[in-house]
Amino acid sequence: MGELNITKRQVQGVVIIDLAGKIALGDSNRQLHDSIRELIQEDKKNLLINLANITTIDSSGLGELVASYASVEKNGGAMKLYNLPERVIELMTITKLYTVFDIFESEADAVASFASATEASAG
Repeated sequence: MGELNITKRQVQGVVIIDLAGKIALGDSNRQLHDSIRELIQEDKKNLLINLANITTIDSSGLGELVASYASVEKNGGAMKLYNLPERVIELMTITKLYTVFDIFESEADAVASFASATEASAG
């Protein structure tokens, strides 16, 4: 039974969600779904998902990321990804999802991108 560990921290108004383990059909998908839903209910708009420690992701896991992304956007927020392991990049490229998400290599760049987006919409 693959576990997904989810930890959340806040950096400059961005909620960083560190994921470790598997995102796959079943419990781990539900955990991710519930975490994102909680953040939306708390009116957290800027979500950044760190995938560095994801060991496995399947198509349903990708589907969950897409669903989360859609929910966040629908609620006026933004969800971005960073630190994608090679196999996640491969899977996203094959499924053409790589272009759907804003993807960053470093946390600093990703966090900064939210600030510039906020300024752009405010200006």
